[in-house]
Amino acid sequence: MNDEQATPTTSAREAESVRDRYARRDGARDASRYSLSDPYALAAWQERQRTMLRMLAAAGLSDWGALDVLDVGCGSGGNLLDLLRLGVAPERLQGIELLAERAEAARAVLPASCRVWNADALTLSIPAQSQDVIVLFTVFSSILSDAVQQQIADQVWRWLKPGGAVLWHDFVYDNPRNPDVRAVPLQRVRALFPEARMRSERVTLAPPLGRAACRVSPALYPLLNTIALLRTHVLCTLAKPL
Repeated sequence: MNDEQATPTTSAREAESVRDRYARRDGARDASRYSLSDPYALAAWQERQRTMLRMLAAAGLSDWGALDVLDVGCGSGGNLLDLLRLGVAPERLQGIELLAERAEAARAVLPASCRVWNADALTLSIPAQSQDVIVLFTVFSSILSDAVQQQIADQVWRWLKPGGAVLWHDFVYDNPRNPDVRAVPLQRVRALFPEARMRSERVTLAPPLGRAACRVSPALYPLLNTIALLRTHVLCTLAKPL
C-alpha cells in the first residue's frame, strides 16, 4: 500500500484513469460472458443473490420496501434491476456511475423515478446518514490509488445511516493478466471501514475454472464451489453501529 494523500487533483486524475481503463476493457471484452444466458454467469449470480439475501437478513435489513438503497458504480443497471425485483421502491433507489454510456444504459432500463447519477462519487452532495444500504460491487478493485479508495470509503460511510450496511463484493486474488485492476483482501476492507461490524463469506468459483466447468455441465459449479480455496471473491456486510 502506498501512503499518498488524496487531493482534488489526485481524485480527478484517478477518475479519468478509471474511465480510460474501462474504455479499454469494454472494447476488448466479450459482453456475452457476463450475460445471465451464460451458464457460468448465471450460476455465480444465483450464488451471490442467495448469499446476499441471507447476509442482509442477518444484519436486520430484509424489509426491502422500507429501505433507501444506493448502488455506487452501478454500471448498466443490473444490480439496480435486481434490487427492484427484491422490492426496493424505485423512488428510494439510486445509482452512481462514472461512465456516461453505462449510466445512460441504466436509465434506459429503469423506472424514471429511480435516480441514476453520471458522476464521480466524490463530487456528489448526497445527504449524510440518508442510505440504509450502499452497494459496492467490484468498485474498489478498479481504483488503484489507496488514498482515493479511502476517500470514497469515507464518503460512503458518511452517507450510510446508523444501523445500515454497506454490501461489498470484490475479488481477493490479483489477476496477473489484468494490470488495470487489483485485488482487495479482507484486511484492506477492514482498514477502509474501521468502524464497521463486518461479516464476510467467500463466493464465486474462480472464473477461468468456472467457465470451463460450466461448458462441460452447469452442475459442476456447485460441486467445485464446495472447495473454499477455489472461490475468488468475498461478499461482505459492513454494518454501521447505531
